[in-house]
Amino acid sequence: MSAEPVTAQYNREFRTAGSDLPAVAQHVNEFPTLAPWRGEHLPRPLFVAEREVREFADNLHHLLNMLTSLPERLFDGDLDAFRSVLGISDGRWTAMRRLGDGPPVHNGRADMYHDGTDFKVLEFGLGSEVGGWDLAGEIPRAMLEKEAFAEFARRNRLGYTHPVRAAVEALRQFGATVAPGREPVVALLEWQGGLADYGDTWHTFQSVLKWAGLDLLVAEVTDVHEQDGALYLGDTKIDVVYRCFVAAQIAEEPGGWDLVEPLLRAHRAGGTLLWTPLSSNLFSNKSCMALLSDPARRRNLSEDECRLVDRMLPWTRLLSKDAMAADTDLVDECLQRREELILKVNARGGGVGAVVGWETAEAEWRKALENGAEEGCVVQQRVTPRAELVVDPLSGETEEWHAAYGMFYTPQGYAGMYAKAVPAGSGSIITIKANANARSVGVFHQGDLRE
Repeated sequence: MSAEPVTAQYNREFRTAGSDLPAVAQHVNEFPTLAPWRGEHLPRPLFVAEREVREFADNLHHLLNMLTSLPERLFDGDLDAFRSVLGISDGRWTAMRRLGDGPPVHNGRADMYHDGTDFKVLEFGLGSEVGGWDLAGEIPRAMLEKEAFAEFARRNRLGYTHPVRAAVEALRQFGATVAPGREPVVALLEWQGGLADYGDTWHTFQSVLKWAGLDLLVAEVTDVHEQDGALYLGDTKIDVVYRCFVAAQIAEEPGGWDLVEPLLRAHRAGGTLLWTPLSSNLFSNKSCMALLSDPARRRNLSEDECRLVDRMLPWTRLLSKDAMAADTDLVDECLQRREELILKVNARGGGVGAVVGWETAEAEWRKALENGAEEGCVVQQRVTPRAELVVDPLSGETEEWHAAYGMFYTPQGYAGMYAKAVPAGSGSIITIKANANARSVGVFHQGDLRE
């Protein structure tokens, strides 16, 4: 079932004289947990059919299982061989191994476009450092405080899933082994100096978790100490560490291992649990998508699994020195298909380092492929997002926007959605960092999913 009729109805009512719907966006901007965010919000939310959300979330769960089973399926469990293909440096790999024992936790966000027929996954984010949980839930919550929107939502059976509520439930279940019969003490740990850059973000996250029923401590790795096999912040024992630092920070910081040694001891002793091991980040590496997408690599996947991969992922190929040596035709194919490919650096996010083939001259594209092979990257088939029609509240004109959706997940399953959008034609990379025109967007399900 398509949600397009709901969009058309919303836009009609939005531009009706005397409508209170245009004022909803201002309420979102002023909402207490959203006001600290420095970006802007789209004048309307996006609507997705509930059935489509449920089906895609179920398929995403299967895809995540395939993703995290790649070492066993393709490398006979040889993690060193797996990380070699991914291009993980020795220092980062040491960090992942020492703070990475145990299976990866399905906690994070998949980023995707909707091409007008279905969602296509562009990137995976696995790990507790993946952001947006609070923003995704607070925009719909703020909108529903305005009666004009709440009444529209009731008439059209609109609902949403708040990712933070899902995160709270996942953390409670995870922490129950060390905090039986009581609420676990959860501490978000940033890297040394990290709160100077991300403090506003994490303190907002802290306030939203409190609203959802779980107190959260916020600190840096230098603020905690180990005692009797557990981690402490002052006199408070920490049951669960919500990790917001990555392996590269340990590897690249002088004395980085000294900074995490208390956490390492507490983690090994079992007195404090680590929410998402550092090894989870292996599966955020974009090369993993190429391993799933490339028929020459994805042995031990069933026919049904291959069909699922082809339906959910765009054509994606690994571009590295080794890959180019093994497949001499790959660069020629990438050169010929320049106008339908994008190059993405494996270990970077937010559009950093990406090169858009259809916006790049042939000589520059060739150079980008050469440089990308040195650093380690993937080339991916262009996905053209469907047009999202938005009424400008000042001019009353209907404009086309393009959206990148994010679907959150925990070990318990689907945990909500949000989106980022840019005006059509303003740039091919839809991220807040890479595009000054980008706006954050709330997403509602049209159907029976409700808070």
